[in-house]
Amino acid sequence: MDGRNRLLSLRIVVRVLVLAVGVPMLPLWLSGRWDWWEAWVYALIFVLGFVVSRGLTARRHPDLFAERAHFKSHENDKRWDRPLVLLVVLGLVLIPLAAGLEARLGGSTPFPLPAKIVALVLILAGYVWGSYALLENRFFTPIVRIQTEREHQVVSSGPYRWMRHPGYAGTLLASLATPVFLDSRWAFLSATFLTVVLVLRTALEDRALQRELPGYREYAQRVRHRLLPGVW
Repeated sequence: MDGRNRLLSLRIVVRVLVLAVGVPMLPLWLSGRWDWWEAWVYALIFVLGFVVSRGLTARRHPDLFAERAHFKSHENDKRWDRPLVLLVVLGLVLIPLAAGLEARLGGSTPFPLPAKIVALVLILAGYVWGSYALLENRFFTPIVRIQTEREHQVVSSGPYRWMRHPGYAGTLLASLATPVFLDSRWAFLSATFLTVVLVLRTALEDRALQRELPGYREYAQRVRHRLLPGVW
């Protein structure tokens, strides 16, 4: 491995550690409340979920694992998607960051335990649904592009039988439930921001796929909804 590839691999490892471990731990680090059980459960779900889902992906679709690791090296990605990717990452970081800062500054009135249990179920459901989409779709890359070198084709199995963008739907479900589970009103603002960005990205990505990916327009006529069956 030459120096350039070694540096690239190191950057990938650091990025993965920051996003998969550092971000979920933000509520604990920022608040200093190491007895905050909800924050521990939240971090555990996302760290273990990341490890398991990516491990299964590497085993089932090793080419996708390599594609996701080097997504920045491609030149045929959609120019409009790069700032949106950054905004999505920002939204995902702002949710636990807001929760941790609010807790450090005294927090707000806790939500009732039944509401937290429902929120926890929704977080788990969102993560499982998004991971299911990742495992089912070997073209599930971080940035929008038509992967002609990998013989890109329409995926209509698994969760794609009911919605066209289940990965985004799972992310939104988990993100919108997190403020309740972590007792953070501030995090609702971050979740709303992320929702707006993901809805915009879904619309733009869907339009690009219908225009450029063979068979996708016919698939969109069969599977009518993008994120929420019966709504949109």
